[in-house]
Amino acid sequence: MSGSRASLPGVDPGKAGTRGRCPRCGEGRLFAGFLKLRPQCSECGLDYGFADSGDGPAAFVILIVGIVVIGLALWLEISVSPPFWVHLILWLPLTVILSLPLMRLFKGLLIGLQFRTKAAQGRLDG
Repeated sequence: MSGSRASLPGVDPGKAGTRGRCPRCGEGRLFAGFLKLRPQCSECGLDYGFADSGDGPAAFVILIVGIVVIGLALWLEISVSPPFWVHLILWLPLTVILSLPLMRLFKGLLIGLQFRTKAAQGRLDG
């Protein structure tokens, strides 16, 4: 069964990925560490070798967190005009606090979507 790339009935690969679960069975863990993938699912045996989210999660996180943090920083600067150190104390920790969980969420989501669409690296016919 480990060679099959079809999800089980009732399992949404995108939702399973956002929860850090296997995109095929929805039960096994996707991550071995915070962002490191396991080699395969412990429940259904799916080989995670197909999974390569690349820089996609980082791009989404940069865009989302950047809009939020820059918007709040500009609002604070225009309304209160605090010293620079206040900006550092507020926005650096907020950026880290927002970025870390979003990286894991988007990495899982993109891997789940890769599984659903059977996405693979481009290959040249030889």
